[in-house]
Amino acid sequence: MKTGSAAQIAFILFAALAVYGFVGAAQRDQRRTSCTALCAFGPAYAGRNRVAPDFELKDMNGQPVKLSSFRGKTVFLNFWTKTCGPCLEEMSSLAELARIVKNRSDMVVLTVSTDEGPDDVRDTLKVTLNGDAPFPVLFDPESKIVVDKYGTHLFPETWIIDPKGVIRARFDGARDWSASLALEIGEMVQRPGGCPVEFFKNLPRGQYAGVCEDDG
Repeated sequence: MKTGSAAQIAFILFAALAVYGFVGAAQRDQRRTSCTALCAFGPAYAGRNRVAPDFELKDMNGQPVKLSSFRGKTVFLNFWTKTCGPCLEEMSSLAELARIVKNRSDMVVLTVSTDEGPDDVRDTLKVTLNGDAPFPVLFDPESKIVVDKYGTHLFPETWIIDPKGVIRARFDGARDWSASLALEIGEMVQRPGGCPVEFFKNLPRGQYAGVCEDDG
């Protein structure tokens, strides 16, 4: 009887360890999958402890637009200026992303220029994009938002803000925003949990930093 009880207990322990190992492996795979795009794009910052500073700026038509009016959507917030070569180089990919998400109710591309106003950038946009911009262009000529609130000094810079208004990632420098990875990042920040990897100064850190190393 005692031998049978010991065997039964051993079996239960073995089964519990097997289940624990299976669940752990599944969680690691899920984290790896959810972080693939973010790790590949290499943000300068990634986290979830900072709410994006709200602001209101005028668009190409002189109409005021508030960042908080996009609450409920993933916002790709891009800062640029017409004298920035990399900004203009990545703009066609931003435009492509804007066209991709145009018919989606959960994402939006929003740009802020530090140039003087619509007349100052209209020709640049037409030449760069072969037409009008398919995304809102707001103006912050005194850099009260771009520099004072967001601390941006080098362009381009793109912030990913989740539907709750929380900054989830910041990318310094130009990226190919037409790549499927960009859309995956936008979708990732909408999911509960999302990618748990934090980034600081372009390097993954924290408990889950190894996830990006696993992705190579």
